[in-house]
Amino acid sequence: MSKNGQAQETPEEKAKGAPARPAPPRPTKAKARPKARAKGGRSRGRALGWRLLKWGAVAAIWCVFIGLCFVAWLAYDLPDLSRLTNTARRASVTLVTADGQILASYGDLYGKAVKLDQLPPYLPDALLATEDRRFYAHFGIDPLGLLRAIITNVQAGHMVQGGSTITQQLAKNVFLTADRTIRRKGQEALLALWLEHNLSKQQILTLYLNRVYFGAGTYGVEAAARKYFGKSAAQVTPFEAAMLAGMVKAPSRYNPVNDPKAATERAKLVLFNMANAGYITAADADKYAAQGIASLRTPPAASGQYYADWVLDQVASYVNYADRDVVVVTTIDRQAQVAAEGVVAKILAADAGKNAGQAALIALSPDGAVRAMVGGRDYGSSQFNRATQSLRPPGSSFKLFVYLAAMEAGMSPGDVMNDTPISIAGYRPDNYDSKFFGRVTLREAFARSLNSVALQLSERVGRRKVIEMARRLGVTADLTAGPSIALGASGVSLLEMTGAYAALANHGNGVWPYGIEEILDGDGNTLYKRSGGGPGHVIGGHAAAEMIDMMQSVISSGTGKAAALDRPAAGKTGTSQDYRDAWFIGFTADLVTGVWVGNDDNSPMNKVTGGSLPTKIWHDFMTAAETGKPVLPLPTPGGGEVPVAALTPAAPAAITTASAGGAGGTGVATDPQRPLGDNTPSPEIQGIIDKLKVLSDQRKK
Repeated sequence: MSKNGQAQETPEEKAKGAPARPAPPRPTKAKARPKARAKGGRSRGRALGWRLLKWGAVAAIWCVFIGLCFVAWLAYDLPDLSRLTNTARRASVTLVTADGQILASYGDLYGKAVKLDQLPPYLPDALLATEDRRFYAHFGIDPLGLLRAIITNVQAGHMVQGGSTITQQLAKNVFLTADRTIRRKGQEALLALWLEHNLSKQQILTLYLNRVYFGAGTYGVEAAARKYFGKSAAQVTPFEAAMLAGMVKAPSRYNPVNDPKAATERAKLVLFNMANAGYITAADADKYAAQGIASLRTPPAASGQYYADWVLDQVASYVNYADRDVVVVTTIDRQAQVAAEGVVAKILAADAGKNAGQAALIALSPDGAVRAMVGGRDYGSSQFNRATQSLRPPGSSFKLFVYLAAMEAGMSPGDVMNDTPISIAGYRPDNYDSKFFGRVTLREAFARSLNSVALQLSERVGRRKVIEMARRLGVTADLTAGPSIALGASGVSLLEMTGAYAALANHGNGVWPYGIEEILDGDGNTLYKRSGGGPGHVIGGHAAAEMIDMMQSVISSGTGKAAALDRPAAGKTGTSQDYRDAWFIGFTADLVTGVWVGNDDNSPMNKVTGGSLPTKIWHDFMTAAETGKPVLPLPTPGGGEVPVAALTPAAPAAITTASAGGAGGTGVATDPQRPLGDNTPSPEIQGIIDKLKVLSDQRKK
């Protein structure tokens, strides 16, 4: 065959002369190529499949490895799982009045652990209907619930639902913090799986009911039911059960004490959820919603908060309560406290044009027990206690010490001095209205609050004697021994000044203001009990009697006329320079009350003197506080019948140390005639102690 593909004759054919054979047809390239491509495609497909399988396996191995590393990262510092049954909480301090009314409580409150079969079935049903309807179907993590929450949140455009199950919430409450981090959520999921593996559904739900937070420092349904409804969780009504379940989402927002309206609306929604979940019928939901709360225990509205803070700061100096719950029996008089707060708010609001931004009030019994305390016009706006923490110039109310020193030096109210301009080392005091009255008795000078006479007396008896008198009566603030000491130029606290005046109402016996009568532990044992107190006799009877006589003239004919009551009273006004501070401190046979008015920034008021706003506040408060009390004469320290002898404290008792004493060896003041713990609490206080016993038992376990 030739190169061009044509047939050629063989030699034999040429010799015979035979015709040439046609060449066989040659396959075209078009027919040969598809076979080669198909074979190559199958090879490449198999290679690609093997590569995908190989790299898929590699990727799977890496995913498993990374997943294991992630789980290890989550698990390497998981908390101790033995904490599941432990209850770590702050010790609680409950402040109560003498008649058992709760003034304030601090710390965490856990109720007695309850079992599911001890609760009405609608209580756990309300919780499940609201928090985790698929609780008995999931394995600790609910993918369907999580998906439903995501869809709902996307449709709403913001967070409406959460996907956490009750098991996850229990894991977070017991073991973890509330931090919103991926790591914490991952640990929560691991712990939820562990809980589901090791505990039954009933055990998980029981633990949750006993550990979940319900607001106001309460943990568990038992503590919450007693806190809000005054009953055991086993006795709550369906509506109350719905309200408890509704608090779990936002304890502060749906707390019936903080916002009864929001809590009620939330409870109705829970009842609706219960009907949708099939736990109750729609008719039952409507019926329970109409019934409402059977009984709601609401504490008095923000009363005595300055006082409660003041008392709480002192508890640790008497007893060590880090490992125990304590009940503190205070000296507060609830009626007087409410009256004090109302009067201060009313008068400051009525005289808004006076530029008087703040006021403080202290009311003591003659032996120093604090019956009422107002540290400012609004605790919510400012927790600074102006009655105990603020040091302000007392103005002429400081003249008490000047005149007492003069009486002890032998002078008397009838002695005459010359009220005239005077200068001592360049110090030239003026009277309130720039008038001078010439020759006046000391009684008149004190009643009119004449400054030049007070300065002359201070210089005559000696400034050191004046300061010594203030120290004897309980003033501990720094006092500058300049000429202005006579007119109260140094800052002092309202509490100390009122305590100093109380010595006159206490027959010349010094007074240490106090707010704690007794401290008991959760088992009712007495840890501290006040017995006696005060520095003893600090003023001579003659000087005290003459001082009371002059102080009565302040109200009858002097600068404090607006303080006149329907019974004998004595007191003294005080105004600092440029009307920056205004004071009135006075007493009856029952109460010693001090009032201060001023501004926190020390700016001047609009001509507010001690005889104006402070005296008005004093008068209105004392009128309310003395309502219903018999009219008694003022004490007569100089001799004669003592009409208020029952209020005179016993001589200071020795401080004995008991095993229950406080930190640093602080002992327990006890009555030598009565053994420690022999005092039987009132039924009301005993009821509080009984509740705290539950907490003590919980801690011991």
